[in-house]
Amino acid sequence: MNLRILALLAALFVIAGLATSPADARGRDGGESAIFHDITIPAGAVIDGDVNDVFGNVKVAGIVTGDCNAVFGTCMTVEDGQVRGTINGVGNEGVRAFVPWVVGGHGTSVFGDQDRQLFTQLLSSAVILLVFLLFPLRMRIALDRVEKHPGLAALSGLVGAVATIPIAILLLVSIIGIPLLLLEAAAVVCGVWLGTGAIALLVGRRLCELVMPTSTPSPLVALILGLVVVSAAEILPVVGILVTVLLWLVGFGAAILSFVRSTQVEATVRRASIGGPPMQNWR
Repeated sequence: MNLRILALLAALFVIAGLATSPADARGRDGGESAIFHDITIPAGAVIDGDVNDVFGNVKVAGIVTGDCNAVFGTCMTVEDGQVRGTINGVGNEGVRAFVPWVVGGHGTSVFGDQDRQLFTQLLSSAVILLVFLLFPLRMRIALDRVEKHPGLAALSGLVGAVATIPIAILLLVSIIGIPLLLLEAAAVVCGVWLGTGAIALLVGRRLCELVMPTSTPSPLVALILGLVVVSAAEILPVVGILVTVLLWLVGFGAAILSFVRSTQVEATVRRASIGGPPMQNWR
């Protein structure tokens, strides 16, 4: 695996961790940091270092020995909370003056649930665009797999998602393979985004064919249009969760199949009779 792939996998894993994992401020040595999540220091807990939060609020009921830095948020002490360093924060009013869509209408939180979800979708779409620009051929291959064999892609995604658990356990038990856990997680995230981009390409392509049947749009235009439609479907209440799960499974499966030769995929389909009828090939 070349350095470009390793760098991209590491970057995707870091972005995914920042965007989806809340910080656990439970009194460990060292500081605490979070993005798009609030941090609460409970009473009796001691944070030996700085507390940093971006697009979130910090509530200190315990002790922070360093500084409390809230970028695009607030930092406040409650009860007997102490911040022995300095409190630095950009409040809601300051954020509203520059990016009013970020701040909730009542000013109680920097990001409302809908705003945070929208921003996460925009961030994810931006990463997918980056993946397409770096690996256009790989995404085209994934597109071919999901276009011709959506059933097999869904099955492959389900099997791949389940297989990540025993693989992670084996790596953990082997001790020497523990460093590879990070690479496995990054590979899964990269695969999901690669497959999501392929599905977005397919959706955008089909929409362009309906609206402009006499012209063939560029793959980049089709991808952007498809990402808009897919993101809009994902943020819908209730239905959005089902769309996201289906998108991730099929996309992950398509990404896995993109590393399998076309002749082997066709042979598998003929033997197992899996997958829907082929759709029109990418022109």
